[in-house]
Amino acid sequence: MTFSINNLYRDDLPAPEGKWSGIPPFSFVGGNNDEANVPVAGLSEAATRVFQREGRKLAVYNLGGSPLGHEELRSFICRKLDIRASTKVHLDEVLITSGSLQGLDLVNNLLLEPGDNVIVEEATYGGMISRLNRLGVIVHGVHLDEQGVRPDHLGELLEQCSNQGRPAKYLYTIPTVQNPTGTCMPLQRRLDILQVMGGHQTAIFEDDCYADLLWGCPRPPTLWELDKSDTRVIYCGSFSKSIAPALRVGYLVADSSILQQILSLKTDAGSGALEQMVVAEYAASHFDDHAEQLTSVLHTKAQVMSEAVKEAFGDAVSFHMPQGGIFMWLTFSENIDTARFAAEAAQNGIEFNAGAGWSVDPKWGANKMRLCFGNPTEEAIREGVGALAQIMNLS
Repeated sequence: MTFSINNLYRDDLPAPEGKWSGIPPFSFVGGNNDEANVPVAGLSEAATRVFQREGRKLAVYNLGGSPLGHEELRSFICRKLDIRASTKVHLDEVLITSGSLQGLDLVNNLLLEPGDNVIVEEATYGGMISRLNRLGVIVHGVHLDEQGVRPDHLGELLEQCSNQGRPAKYLYTIPTVQNPTGTCMPLQRRLDILQVMGGHQTAIFEDDCYADLLWGCPRPPTLWELDKSDTRVIYCGSFSKSIAPALRVGYLVADSSILQQILSLKTDAGSGALEQMVVAEYAASHFDDHAEQLTSVLHTKAQVMSEAVKEAFGDAVSFHMPQGGIFMWLTFSENIDTARFAAEAAQNGIEFNAGAGWSVDPKWGANKMRLCFGNPTEEAIREGVGALAQIMNLS
């Protein structure tokens, strides 16, 4: 009998993705960012300095320091949140992770069991939806409007879960530059959400990975700062979008007692120390200027994509200008299933995210589409959107 390891795989594994053929000419998927604005020179100089000053510390796990992560980086995160988001954070309330995705996995591992109720925004990060589905939890989609989570519907879902005898474990929300809609939840809406949550034993998982790339409004305080319970909110941030995705440097902010429990689940012997050292060294002097420059570039790209979509699709599509970030969320007529066009688009070098994969209810999201404008050049945005419109032929 010929041995086949396939017979030994777990039954619940996702389908293999197949061979990767590289980034196509018109890639409007993923969280890739603007290549010209990766601060290569600054990161290179920072790497040289930290190697010379502290390189020998790499001989010891966690650089010989706290398992929470590199102290200089955690200190910078505390300063950044204070200055940019009016959020007070102590050093022992920050845990460095290997990108925000590890943060999601750690929090899910901390809180969730099969059959648990979870509330997420009806349009949300596709990677979170797939994770929750694999965990066997029951996912409820809370309605959104132009200000984010609707408090009235959130209250209904919280009551529904409580009446079932299984209160929702958490509300997962992306309040500042929501993914995929690009909205920013204003201060009063944040306070309304916290008021609705007040009578329920339900946590808030606040994902703020795009918040440093906000241009449409002043940045409100985080839910973590506004919460008066001190332990309801677990906050997740990242340098992937503000500096570079491939660095894989993210962080969780939570009460120190929560982080100590999470540390018992973080069995990777520490996130990559070199990345932490370089980011801390670079960001201490350059983060604000870099973030301002990158945000300006992305704002221009958003305007280019808006013009391209209007010119190419006309009245066949509706959308709101994002208030920051790298995504645009398009809505077509109800009889359109955007996934139907994915294969032909791929054959023509175009990739996009069909809306069903970014929606709790795939049927509700079928007529929607997420386009990323972070990585393509302005020329590629215009040409790619025009070519996609020709393939869809909705006029």
